[in-house]
Amino acid sequence: MSVITLFSGTYCRQDEIVSRVLERTGFEAVPENDIVARAAELAGLRTEKILRAFWARTSVFNCFTHEKERAVAALRLAVAERLSADRLLMTGYAVMLIPQQIRHVLRVCLIADRRARLAWCVEQENISDARASGKLQRDDENRAAWVDYLLSKPDPWDPALYDIIIPTDKTGLDEAAALIAENALGEAVVCTEESRQAVRDFALASQVEVHLCGRGHCVSVSAENGRVTLTINQHVLRLGRLERELEKLAREVPGVQAVETRVGKDFYQADIYRRYDFKRPSKVLLVDDEREFVKTLSERLSMRDMGSAVVYDGESALELIRRDEPEVMVLDLKMPGVDGIEVLRRVKAERPEIEVIILTGHGSEKDRRICMEIGAFAYLQKPVDIAKLCETLEKAQQKVQRNRQDGA
Repeated sequence: MSVITLFSGTYCRQDEIVSRVLERTGFEAVPENDIVARAAELAGLRTEKILRAFWARTSVFNCFTHEKERAVAALRLAVAERLSADRLLMTGYAVMLIPQQIRHVLRVCLIADRRARLAWCVEQENISDARASGKLQRDDENRAAWVDYLLSKPDPWDPALYDIIIPTDKTGLDEAAALIAENALGEAVVCTEESRQAVRDFALASQVEVHLCGRGHCVSVSAENGRVTLTINQHVLRLGRLERELEKLAREVPGVQAVETRVGKDFYQADIYRRYDFKRPSKVLLVDDEREFVKTLSERLSMRDMGSAVVYDGESALELIRRDEPEVMVLDLKMPGVDGIEVLRRVKAERPEIEVIILTGHGSEKDRRICMEIGAFAYLQKPVDIAKLCETLEKAQQKVQRNRQDGA
């Protein structure tokens, strides 16, 4: 039997169609929430982290943490685990992870004219046309970015991606369900041994990818009959050493019979391959209006395997914490506009879990006392010894992790 996947635009009547298809086929529904929950378990990440992988905007810290890559690897494995069964109906972003080599999957797209979607959104959410329009735009941007990230296809509604595209504003619900059910039960998507082997290959590649991500490595993984290929897409200073480490780790996964490594098309770009160290601070926000100083500081931290983002004023820092997830902030006091004490006060009011280290060359004993009373983790004076700063960052990071575990 086959598997049905539905990738839908928002407000395209997906839930109504799904219920009718299930009635006609007797298939088991696999909601996206189930896949996300399993992926969070596999990756050791919070559910919100997995969901962020679907967003068009990637965290500024992702180049250091690789959280999106880890989330996607875990989503692949969660999907692969479910494909060991058939007679399934899967919905959501994660269905786009299923390789084309798995032939017993009927890939369905539900989409509608924007005007119809806008009307349905206004009706269901009881919001204005303007708000509904903005919501649809954001939803479509996320879907477009997701499909482009996975498949290098900027149009998520490209007919080449699907077996059936159903315009739900022009097709009745029963008619749409009948069309899907008829094709799902047809000969074209019968499960063959070749397609079953493709599922096993997908599962093995996903297991290896999750295992490597758990050790801090992000490479592309494919598999064929127990033979695994690892593709390195970033420049590596010691390629042979990395290849040996990756091969050793991949062979630890049950079912791997052989391992081959190769460099991909992006290998010769300027980015340097960086193994993620889960114990090192990699979500550090540096806030200082002395541009050369803070750029140099960021580079020095990077040399010590600490990842940081840089902003040059208090307003930018506050904006970033509202849309991203820094864990530790290194904050100057004397800045134009919103000064450091006010930034500290607002950060502790809005995001108290962020630990803030004050690093200033102009502070007084009174400033130090005020900052510590507000909730600063530490108060350091410029010029600071880099070893002292790194030690303080590590202690702040450890506190963040302890607090997170206590609150879990």
